[in-house]
Amino acid sequence: MASDNRELNQVPAGQDGGDDDVIDLRQLWVTLMRHKWGIITLPLLVVMLVYLYVSTLTPIYRGTSSLLIEPDTGNVVGIQGVDSMAASREYLQTQFELLKSRGLAERVVNELGLADHPEFDPAQQEPPLIDLAVLTDWRGWITALGLDGMIPVTEPEDLNAQTLSEAQRRERIVSAFRSRVTVEPRRNTQLVDIQVEMADAATAAEAANALANGYIERQLQARLDMTEQATGWMSNRMADLKDQLDSSERRLQAYVEEQDLVDMDGVTTVEASELSQLNERLVDARQDFARAENQYQQIAGVTEANWREQATVPVVRSNSLVSEALSAESAARAKVDELSQRYGPRHPTMIEAQDELNAATETLRSQVQQVVASIEQDYELARTNLRSLESAFDDNREAIREVQQKEFRFRELEREVETNRTLYNTFLNRLKETTATADVEDANARVVDNAVVPRSPVKPRKAQISLIAGVLAFMAAIGLALLREQFDNRIRGSAEVESKLGIPMLGLLPLQKKSVERNQIARLFTRDRDKAFSEAVRTIRTGVVLSGLDNPHKIIVVTSSTPGEGKTSLASNLAASLGQMERVLLLEADMRKPTFRRIFEFDQDRPGLADVAAGNATSEQAIQSFDGIDVMACGTIPPNPLELVSSQRFTDLLEKLDQQYDRIVIDAPPVQAVSDPLVLSTHANTVIYMVKSDATPVPLVRKGLERLAEVNAPIAGIVLDHVDVKKSRKYGYGYGYGGKYGAEGYYDYYGYSSAGRS
Repeated sequence: MASDNRELNQVPAGQDGGDDDVIDLRQLWVTLMRHKWGIITLPLLVVMLVYLYVSTLTPIYRGTSSLLIEPDTGNVVGIQGVDSMAASREYLQTQFELLKSRGLAERVVNELGLADHPEFDPAQQEPPLIDLAVLTDWRGWITALGLDGMIPVTEPEDLNAQTLSEAQRRERIVSAFRSRVTVEPRRNTQLVDIQVEMADAATAAEAANALANGYIERQLQARLDMTEQATGWMSNRMADLKDQLDSSERRLQAYVEEQDLVDMDGVTTVEASELSQLNERLVDARQDFARAENQYQQIAGVTEANWREQATVPVVRSNSLVSEALSAESAARAKVDELSQRYGPRHPTMIEAQDELNAATETLRSQVQQVVASIEQDYELARTNLRSLESAFDDNREAIREVQQKEFRFRELEREVETNRTLYNTFLNRLKETTATADVEDANARVVDNAVVPRSPVKPRKAQISLIAGVLAFMAAIGLALLREQFDNRIRGSAEVESKLGIPMLGLLPLQKKSVERNQIARLFTRDRDKAFSEAVRTIRTGVVLSGLDNPHKIIVVTSSTPGEGKTSLASNLAASLGQMERVLLLEADMRKPTFRRIFEFDQDRPGLADVAAGNATSEQAIQSFDGIDVMACGTIPPNPLELVSSQRFTDLLEKLDQQYDRIVIDAPPVQAVSDPLVLSTHANTVIYMVKSDATPVPLVRKGLERLAEVNAPIAGIVLDHVDVKKSRKYGYGYGYGGKYGAEGYYDYYGYSSAGRS
């Protein structure tokens, strides 16, 4: 009977117990060690196959000649800047392309007669062992499969050596030869290596030397042709330059005679000196006029009749004579004013004083008029002088402008003459130099090292290719091992149980030797011949007992995903271990494939669980004691076991047996095979799920746990069966028996060695 406080187990779809961002180096190493023989075998096999294949390839030899390419210092037309360009990187790169040019390659082909060489003449070549053209000819495959009637096939244009024209054949040979030529400059030098790769070592060396010599000869011929072309061009150009020089000289002479020019430098200097002097006088005249105009403006607003007001103007008053006259008048006027207070107007003294005043006033008037007249006269003179100088300056400037225009035209004609003369002289000198050195041109390159016949081939590099293939195969083997490990969904250890299933692990059952029969494994705990196995069963028993301290698990159902995972052996041995402490009943509820009669050697006529549940026998008749526990086998196989375990009679039988025993261990059928375990789990206090190590897929186990979770089955945990303890200790599957001794070593340490087992 199931208790009211039964746990509800929710089985997750899958959990990851570790951090995805952290690489577990230990797990990685374990994975590699588990597939070590495959990782080692694949690279070795690939290296052997590649080496054998490479050994069948035709060896290729490389002939190498060295050239020194110097910057071209030639300057045919004397234009500067060519030297720096020739020494640049573009110049050297151009020479490299010339070494690989089609013209040079064609010259070498003709010189060495490569058109008749076996490497370039298809008629002299042996057919390959495997013709790739045949394998890739889709038309042939269509014809061979008999599909040419459904798929129209047009014959391609035949371009074999027999149908090619001579020009096409030679073009192919030249292209094939160019593909074997390599030009490699030496870094930070002006040296370049010309390399030719061929199967014929002697021909490769000859071709490299022919390329170097042919390049030098072509450069010399090109320089000679250029010199001849430049000489002819300069000769034709010299006549034109001579005509231009004569024409410019005639124009200059005609202009000098027309303008009656003698010395342009002297004329320009005199005119410029006169203009400078006039300019200085003009500046002084403008200053004088400005000063006179200022004085004139002060008296311009006063009429001539009002001489008294003119006397008050500062420019007039500042005159010394006017100033003295003003002082004399003031003194005379003061004397008259003083005497008028004592004498009358007819008094002789008074008359004398009045006469003196009149004389002083007349003198003042005369002086003021003279000063004003002098200011007006100075103003007129300054204005006249300024106008005269400005007119003379303008006239002189026009004359200088005319002289400058004549000088500009003269200089222009003179420069034209000098330019034509210089260009003519330059071409004349260069023509003489080119003509004198036309037959002593030096090449811009020379051979440093001639190619020698190579002794060892450069292709194929057997060791290098084999090593690269081995490294790639090694990496591929590691990748395949990791990929296989990634797609391997089997459960190998307790860590995977918890991480992939989310269910705790109760324990494990070690893998037994092949000589141990299945019937013996089911009763192995009782016989106590394998200490490690017995201790593993005790560990499972302890887990079951401790998980039900407050509410003891009286009815225990043992099931699995599929048959053959060891659930019957677990149920039998677990019941035997519990029987050492309590009264235990072992029920065989797997009524479709019962095994208890063979394991416990029941009588053939003894009734079992099916008979008791059907009411055809009593429990006392069906129960038989073995190894300290009571066992009830299946008995008569019922036609519908699911209907039987779902009946009320089966429920009543369990309630009755529950009153008689401390523990009832039920061996249930697999979950994925039938639905009986789902019904039995409703009566159980706990369910133990059996998983075969390194065999049962995770999705299958997860599906079984999900089915049990749908009926709220109280799953206690997972038990792994068929665990290879040595393998677990070697590869670290995390079964809980790691460390210095491992599972077997632990028992050997305490004296339970294999030799001491009974």
